[in-house]
Amino acid sequence: MLRTRIAVSVAAAAAGLAVLTACSGVETAQPVVAPAAAGGTGGGQAAANNNGQVGNAAPASNESKLVVADVADVGQVLTDQNGMTLYRFDKDTAKPPKSNCDGDCAKAWPPMLATGDVQVQGVDKNMVGKVTRSDGTEQITVGGWALYRYAKDTKPGDATGQGVGGAWYAANANGGKAGQAAAGGSQEGAVKLSASKIDGLGDAIVDQNGMTLYLFQKDTKKKASACNGDCAKTWPPVLSKGKVELQGIDSKLLGSIKRQDGSEQVTIGGWPLYNFSKDTKPGDANGQGVNGTWFVIEPAGCKVGSNPATAAGQQQQAPAGSGTSDSSGSGGTTY
Repeated sequence: MLRTRIAVSVAAAAAGLAVLTACSGVETAQPVVAPAAAGGTGGGQAAANNNGQVGNAAPASNESKLVVADVADVGQVLTDQNGMTLYRFDKDTAKPPKSNCDGDCAKAWPPMLATGDVQVQGVDKNMVGKVTRSDGTEQITVGGWALYRYAKDTKPGDATGQGVGGAWYAANANGGKAGQAAAGGSQEGAVKLSASKIDGLGDAIVDQNGMTLYLFQKDTKKKASACNGDCAKTWPPVLSKGKVELQGIDSKLLGSIKRQDGSEQVTIGGWPLYNFSKDTKPGDANGQGVNGTWFVIEPAGCKVGSNPATAAGQQQQAPAGSGTSDSSGSGGTTY
């Protein structure tokens, strides 16, 4: 299931030392069933084209297009002009951009080549670039990460390449990892947490990709996360992958907890940290107030607006039309 949508930038984040007040949430759209003809790339057959690509790699026209779309069980991802999911490869590099997938690899993971002007929908044009491959062709990048299709995806809404080999993940609008793979942001090095200001909310904590981070009030501070399984797909936990760098955050607030799967989740002020899969770019805070339990976390380690020292004068309202509910799309369960 897949539904194309334009990502909307919303306000995010503020402050807190004690959980005092609840903030308004944001109504989030759910995936819908795409028409059978969506994208027009069927069959999944690996017929090679004149670019040496296979299967769904062949563009439908001379125009390349990047679109943000909702894909079931993954969340918001980048798709091409035919609605096919786009991926990034952990063995590539973003700084400087470089593709390390050639030969047989490129048959299984056809690179998204630049054919004419690159159109965008829901993607910051400034994030889009190109990298020259070893064969001289130009591959589209987002956030420096080269983009690929997967030959085993047969129709729009497929994301069968998610997590393959522990190195391939659907890409989001920033070039980061979509879905649960987004936990902890990009894999370029240590997790980095920074204090940042977000319009309308004030001070917030963001990750190394500039993405807003959240706390979940059903968690047990300093002990356990109550968000696992499908919940963790919607709200990817920020996992510790070594050293955690802090900027503008007191190091005494830093900690971690062990999750049900044995991984280590980063905490600030005792609260486990999460991304929100429906935030698509820095400055988004679509998870603020969802179900009255999810809130942007601020540098003092509490939910936005709950710190009397910083809440005064900050705008404590959600964008027009916001609600307080979110559904994971799994049997109607809400998180």
